[in-house]
Amino acid sequence: MSKVKSGDAVTVHYTGTLVDGTEFDSSRGQEPLRFTVGEGSIIVGLENAVLDMRVGEKKTITVPCEQGYGEYNDQMMQTVARSELPDDIELTEGTVLRARNSEGQTMSFAVVAFDDKEVGVDGNHPLAGQDLTFDLELIAIA
Repeated sequence: MSKVKSGDAVTVHYTGTLVDGTEFDSSRGQEPLRFTVGEGSIIVGLENAVLDMRVGEKKTITVPCEQGYGEYNDQMMQTVARSELPDDIELTEGTVLRARNSEGQTMSFAVVAFDDKEVGVDGNHPLAGQDLTFDLELIAIA
């Protein structure tokens, strides 16, 4: 039976939890996750975890934040004038705003606070700074 290597297309079921046991994502009851190992389409810690697994194998791994969504970066917190945002946006805490940077890349920011004059936004991924635990099951190697 073959083992997963870089370049393989794999199919996995997973459940992701935080250190306190809170589930943040799962493929259970849905379509499994499909990706090509080494493409960089998922977090590096999860890609590395499936290397050398065999179909049917299960394991639990912990991905440190550096191999997940990175360290939390305080510099990603910003305050913008409310007048800089379109008038038709209804703001609530957690609203995700998108903007393009000078290189044309789309960036996402979550609203963390707002009033009539200013809006506080956080550009960190919601899971930045957190170690993540994944229960994995390798379903297929293509």
